[in-house]
Amino acid sequence: MAIKSREKVEEIEYIDPPPMRDGELSLRLAAKVPPDHKKGWVPSYHFEMVHSDDGTVLGHINLRIGNIENLRMFAGHIGFAVLEPFRGHHYAARSCRLLIPLIRHHRLNPAWLTCNVDNEPSKRTMELIGARYVETVTMADDYPYAPDYPPDSRTKRRYRWDVL
Repeated sequence: MAIKSREKVEEIEYIDPPPMRDGELSLRLAAKVPPDHKKGWVPSYHFEMVHSDDGTVLGHINLRIGNIENLRMFAGHIGFAVLEPFRGHHYAARSCRLLIPLIRHHRLNPAWLTCNVDNEPSKRTMELIGARYVETVTMADDYPYAPDYPPDSRTKRRYRWDVL
């Protein structure tokens, strides 16, 4: 990797996402997070995964908007976590699919997803949505974003998700 400093981050025009629901799963917008130019962090949408009937928070999912190398190689356009009591219902995969209109709106095709090499549930989620494994990469110690990652999280499996 050739970048020597954090990359320039683009501004975006946020939209109010349409309702996002799949059966008992809904995504509730928690925040529209502006870019942090100093840190090289891209703008993002943060959602809570919630139970449609009672509003119970099941987990969260973030959509990061941009096309910088750190997103493509290590962070990914989408980050998610399902709370332990609610795992096993494919909420992460279903939430990723609910983001498709927003991904298309922001022209993130392909969307890049990454996970730690030992994260079997995330690998399964990426397979379920049809993302294709591309490679495993390790971040150099002198990579500008290395301080943002714990040492045991610097090797990532990369997946390409063609959202057509």
